[in-house]
Amino acid sequence: MNDYVNEVALAEEPEETLSMNPRKFILWLFIVSIIMIFAAMTSAYLVRRAEGNWLEYEIPSIFAYSSGVLVLSSLTMHWAYIAAKKDNFNALKLAISITFALGLVFLYMQFQGWVALVDEKVFFVGNPAGSFMYVFTGLHAFHLISGLLVLVSALWAAFRIRIHAKSLNQLEIAATYWHFLDILWIYLFFFLVYFH
Repeated sequence: MNDYVNEVALAEEPEETLSMNPRKFILWLFIVSIIMIFAAMTSAYLVRRAEGNWLEYEIPSIFAYSSGVLVLSSLTMHWAYIAAKKDNFNALKLAISITFALGLVFLYMQFQGWVALVDEKVFFVGNPAGSFMYVFTGLHAFHLISGLLVLVSALWAAFRIRIHAKSLNQLEIAATYWHFLDILWIYLFFFLVYFH
């Protein structure tokens, strides 16, 4: 009889549903769409490269240095997350600020990379190799600017004490997007170096 009562009690309990924060869900949809865009572009790059008429040029070393800056910014973003979990508000604000500053440095270095490409006579028009380089770096820079806006929003929330150990969603979204952009750049950089 007890077994029957236990089975009935178990049957009456509602099943636990899987749920995700709607903003995180939207972020992941956005990330998947960005992955699809860059996957299509890298495929197009490989197909076009195989057709010939491909300009050989030296990838400016500043792109490698900018990769290091972006990796460092991922470390400071992780520091922000650790600080928020410990309710260390001063460290949280400082870490997000440093991450933002490193993002700006990265963008400046990307611009300097374009200047170096022009100095090498690699232009947006004229040869597909140069066009792809500008499109890859430009599209990533555009997404990085959107990441900087997400960081500004997180920094504003940090100053208003809306990010803390019991309220990490906004920072988790900012960190996830920032780390994704960093990983995307590292992929693009090594892709361009390897398939150059």
